[in-house]
Amino acid sequence: MITIGWVVASIFWENNEERAWEWAKELSNRPNSSIKNPAVIGAIIDLGYCFDLTDSAYLQELKKSYDAAVQFSKLSGIPLPVNKSIGNSTDLLLRKLDCYVIQMMHKFNREVNKRAYDSVRGVFWEGKPLYPNAGFAEKNHIQICVCNPNCIKGYFLPREVDEQYPIP
Repeated sequence: MITIGWVVASIFWENNEERAWEWAKELSNRPNSSIKNPAVIGAIIDLGYCFDLTDSAYLQELKKSYDAAVQFSKLSGIPLPVNKSIGNSTDLLLRKLDCYVIQMMHKFNREVNKRAYDSVRGVFWEGKPLYPNAGFAEKNHIQICVCNPNCIKGYFLPREVDEQYPIP
């Protein structure tokens, strides 16, 4: 599957340039941020062999990785990382536990000599509800992590929208 992504600091937002810009600006405003001039570029990505967290089979594999991480934590005495919010947000934006579990999944995958995943794709529900009792929030998005750089087929600069025409 070929998709269009918008990248900021190696994180791709699937088909969502506006959300990529919001995140880049938010990141540049954080204390001690090394980003002074936020920017966004587009990319054409072939997801290849994708660990797709919108698919039940991959969610079950991730759950098994979490269970193994919990066991490792108990045996080693090393506490699991924790997902945390930033500032006044209630969203868990610092996803250290999620990152750890996904890294464990990659490690287990390598140990059993399975094919390495080319990419990881997941949905994130973030922000305030769009309306009372909504199942949608203002910052929902799909994020892609490209593990195999050969999946990135090209980059491009976003172009201005021509207001004389509809956006397809």
